[in-house]
Amino acid sequence: MKYLLDTHIVLWLAENSPKLSDKLEAILLDESNEKYVSIASCWEVSIKLNLKKLSLEGGVSEFYRIMRENGFGLLHITPEHLIVLESLALYHRDPFDRLLVSTALSDELTLLTADAQLKAYAGENLRIVL
Repeated sequence: MKYLLDTHIVLWLAENSPKLSDKLEAILLDESNEKYVSIASCWEVSIKLNLKKLSLEGGVSEFYRIMRENGFGLLHITPEHLIVLESLALYHRDPFDRLLVSTALSDELTLLTADAQLKAYAGENLRIVL
């Protein structure tokens, strides 16, 4: 399977957080799965670090290191992602989460998240694991 990780999933894995469910952890540790992180998540981390809403020693460089060490691929934003984003229903107002949803839809990825609000996009054919 191919998965797109929400930003908090990457951070929870790195800190071995109890918030990471056994189901999500099993998916992340299964080497047969392809796992990706959007450049939008890197942007989100950078902004939250700057606003002091997130603490991550080593900053964005550390976020990239976590991605590399776990074998997560990096997805860049494409015109197709933005075309899907433009027509996406406003179930969720967070621009980063909306871009993750449009990326997952465009690239036919299953979104790994703990954000229950994103479940509303299942009606848009989004495959999601909470």
